[in-house]
Amino acid sequence: MTAATGTLTRQNGNILARVVAGVGRSCTEIVAGLGRFGLFSLDMLRGLPEVRIWFPRFIVEAWNIGVGSFFLVLLISGFAGAVTALQTGYQFSGSIPYYVVGTLVVSSLILELGPVLTALVLAGRIGARYAAELGTMRVTEQIDALESLGRAPSSHLIVPRVLAALIMIPALTVFANASGIMVGWWAVKQVLPVTNMDFTYGAQYYFRPWDAWYSLIKSFFFGGTIGLISCYMGMNTKQGAEGVGKGTTGAVVTSTVIVLLLDTVLTKLLLNT
Repeated sequence: MTAATGTLTRQNGNILARVVAGVGRSCTEIVAGLGRFGLFSLDMLRGLPEVRIWFPRFIVEAWNIGVGSFFLVLLISGFAGAVTALQTGYQFSGSIPYYVVGTLVVSSLILELGPVLTALVLAGRIGARYAAELGTMRVTEQIDALESLGRAPSSHLIVPRVLAALIMIPALTVFANASGIMVGWWAVKQVLPVTNMDFTYGAQYYFRPWDAWYSLIKSFFFGGTIGLISCYMGMNTKQGAEGVGKGTTGAVVTSTVIVLLLDTVLTKLLLNT
């Protein structure tokens, strides 16, 4: 019994040691990753004064984001507005004034669905593209060649992409909000006897100008998150084609998680204080 007990104790001790070591390695990797990301962000800021280099590339990237994603964003926000309106019609009680429907549709789109859905769509479309482009340039040593010529990769590759995401994602959010509201307006009239006057009265009665600013502030942070994380993942790609695939997947997943986390934090800070 004593020998068996001692063996079991040693096994439990080994398991505990492995668990502690694994937790320690994970914490070390997280801290190291945050440090590398901080240095990456500082390097990008150092490239901002070189406007002559990054501005032409910024125009191209902004055009690609805005025009390339415009109809996709309108389509998804339109479906979101229609679903919100139809669910409102399903749950609506006759004891509630009809103008409340306009409030529900407009508030849902502006405060939450418009900015969040736009960010999630662009995290998949723009984030994956940035990570794949920069990852391919890294594994084919194009970035190394740029550095050997004395050129800063940040001003050529990172700054235009991040600034384009910062500016164009809020702009697309405005169109997403408008599209969702218009489609929701049309959809709710198909299921409830809501007049145009009822809908506009409800939309205006509870609307506050801060709601629009809140939507833009969230989308601005979402754009910066998508641009920075996707570029960081692409610039740190390793292991050839397999690394490009992992970096692209990591960029989309990480951007999506951080967007949802920021959504919660910003809602607490900006609306519930």
